[in-house]
Amino acid sequence: MAFQCQRDCYMKEFVTTVVSCCPAELKHEVNGKKETLKGFNVKLQDTILFPEGGGQPDDHGLIADVPVIRVTRQGPEAIHFVASPLAVGQEVQVKVNWERRFDHMQQHSGQHLLTALADTMFGFKTTSWDLGRQRSVIELDTPCMKPAQLQGLEEAVNEKIRAHVPVTVQLLSIDDPAVRSRGLPEDHAGPIRIIDIEGIDANMCCGTHVSNLSHLQVIKLLGIEKGKKNKTNLIFLAGNRVLKYAEKSYSTERAMVSILKTGPDEHVEAVDKLQKSVKLLQKTNLSLLRDMAVLIAKNFENNPQKGNFFSLHKKEGDNEFMNIIANEINTEETLVFLTVGEDKGPGLFLLAGPSRSVAEMGPWVLKMLKGKGAGKNGRFQGKANSLAQRAEVEVFLQQAPWSIEI
Repeated sequence: MAFQCQRDCYMKEFVTTVVSCCPAELKHEVNGKKETLKGFNVKLQDTILFPEGGGQPDDHGLIADVPVIRVTRQGPEAIHFVASPLAVGQEVQVKVNWERRFDHMQQHSGQHLLTALADTMFGFKTTSWDLGRQRSVIELDTPCMKPAQLQGLEEAVNEKIRAHVPVTVQLLSIDDPAVRSRGLPEDHAGPIRIIDIEGIDANMCCGTHVSNLSHLQVIKLLGIEKGKKNKTNLIFLAGNRVLKYAEKSYSTERAMVSILKTGPDEHVEAVDKLQKSVKLLQKTNLSLLRDMAVLIAKNFENNPQKGNFFSLHKKEGDNEFMNIIANEINTEETLVFLTVGEDKGPGLFLLAGPSRSVAEMGPWVLKMLKGKGAGKNGRFQGKANSLAQRAEVEVFLQQAPWSIEI
């Protein structure tokens, strides 16, 4: 069957009846984590909430003020997953999240238009597409797309938008000669929908679409990326997404002006200069750290009361810094424990000294610092998840029975 959302894509509210409501579970991703939600699968006599399909995500909305978490299609029926039960036979008002719906309509109709003109103008066939949350992508069966082709395609689609070309829906029987049944899902039921962009394209599609290309407002091609199997991914925005993209870009531009103290046209040059300055400073800093490491080690070696244990923690530094210190100290006679990083946060550590002592104490140090590492030939080093117990490690190394044998 064709749902009400497919018969009238612009309907925002609809009154219908609950046909069934059964307990169900839904595997759902929340903030990047997969969860299993318990709720109810609801079937309605008809619906204005589109079930996912044809590359288009499902609608969000309400049934009698109960939020609809997911809408899927099973044969001729739409299944609405909700958290609270609804009474069978109850007359309910269904509301669609219009901002989400209209966005999907704009992206989907934009894809149809781009697909048709990419084929007409350059012979590039569309092999798949993805309606993403931030941007949409069309996979074109071509290894490359030249900048002039990209520009020409963008100009052509926006010209069609300005021409107010009508978009209509035809419902055809599955045995109609005009229907290409290839590609239909196995459980398809009811008439075949044909989305007809007047004089441009006519294609089977179950999704929701604008009624006129002017409702797309504008299409912006962001560029291309290398796709799979010698194909090209065309990235685009349509309608309100272009406006949001422009607003976000302008906000970023204003922030950059404030930070860089230059106009937008000079941003690239200013950032380039900053990067070169940072690289020079990093190089200078590394050189100073190396010199400092040598001085730290020599100061210890020249101390007549140095003992046989040396420990140092420094916020700035790296593995090279620690190894330079260890190299400058006679670790055959001295146990060296070095750390770099935040005082109670993650960091790096190095234990150096007589091979037997380091081999025995290294795993204990690793455990106390909650880290990962390994050792050989009198060196044990790695990453510490927490340096909070650094003081305890020092005490352990100084009091350990085998440290006396150094």
